[in-house]
Amino acid sequence: MSEHAHSSGARVYVLTLVALLILTGITVGASYINFGSASANIIIAIAIATVKVSLVALFFMHLRHDNPLNAIIFISSLIFLGIFLAFPLIDIQSRDKIIPNGLRVREQVAAPKQAAPAAPAPAAPVHH
Repeated sequence: MSEHAHSSGARVYVLTLVALLILTGITVGASYINFGSASANIIIAIAIATVKVSLVALFFMHLRHDNPLNAIIFISSLIFLGIFLAFPLIDIQSRDKIIPNGLRVREQVAAPKQAAPAAPAPAAPVHH
């Protein structure tokens, strides 16, 4: 193996590592953002995870240099898995919240409002 091939192979691995670290940072950042619903948050997290899995499979598992059909089958299976997971999420999101009989649910108690600061008492008139 020539030195050029070895350094370019190492460069690909380092760039893949950097991309995975950046995507991990994006995943952590996205976990602190509310995208409107639990389903949207899950779909975004799964999409980011799918990109990371694809990078690992293509570069670290060498699917990129294997028969292209194998990579296409792998990536399409991830896409279909995402589609199949999306339908139950949509279904769950569209249902009413059901509370089983006999389940005691603690009611949300609003924090007591703090009284507005009292206005200063009017000064007593001074009699001369």
